[in-house]
Amino acid sequence: MKTRCKPLLGTFVEITIDQDTDQAAVDHAFAAIEKIQGLMGFHQPDSELNYLNRYAHLRAVDIHPWTSQVLSIAKQVHRQSRGLFNCGIGHRLVAAGLLPRHIDITNHNLGGIEDICFLTPELITSSRPVCLDLGGIAKGFAVDMAVKILISEGIRSGIVNAGGDLRVFGDTPKPVQIRNPKNLSELLQIGSLQNAALATSSLYFAKRDGHESHLINPLATEESDIYIHSSDSYSILAKECVYADALTKVLALSKQTNHPCFAKFSAQAIRIVI
Repeated sequence: MKTRCKPLLGTFVEITIDQDTDQAAVDHAFAAIEKIQGLMGFHQPDSELNYLNRYAHLRAVDIHPWTSQVLSIAKQVHRQSRGLFNCGIGHRLVAAGLLPRHIDITNHNLGGIEDICFLTPELITSSRPVCLDLGGIAKGFAVDMAVKILISEGIRSGIVNAGGDLRVFGDTPKPVQIRNPKNLSELLQIGSLQNAALATSSLYFAKRDGHESHLINPLATEESDIYIHSSDSYSILAKECVYADALTKVLALSKQTNHPCFAKFSAQAIRIVI
């Protein structure tokens, strides 16, 4: 078993493979993650995400196939969650000091993911100005792409873990743990995973640039209801990490382990409450 770790996606990404082999496959998996960070990172001023945030309401914008996949899935989850998942909350995070101000968010009636329109699979426009932040879904997508590359290059089993968003692949079940929100030094055993993904959303270690982080409620109409603080832990089991990642926000906001959209994506919810 070999493990390598790199700082990416605002966290540490670990790739573990169960066989002694050329490390080229792991290099290629990390390269894919780095590419996704460059395409969809809000912190990168010249990312494709920030380009579409600036211009998609003004003209049609060509996007990479991977960005297209993430936006398409984001629209699916938005629709099935009845708006609880909406990556059009970047301006809220900018206002809270949690994201950098790369675009002018003043004097705009900002929209959300529902305003993104696909003219072709890789050509989009937006019916309103948007400030999308894909941080709540792109990390899971990056995990899935890394797994896809590892499998395509002959890696039979392993784990890709991006700060708690992880996917296990291969015939060997792997024990998985999540942090106990009552005791942060304690890890809770939640069983084993085989060919499945797990993502966890929690705020007990969440700080960005020295600011306390919080959940954003995209459906809130009152300013006092927009920012939600919680010390609970919310995890989703799914076949792919991109869905597990996105659906943790639905669980955290709804507090419903049986929310109808989980079944739509063959997902299962785990909530740990202090």
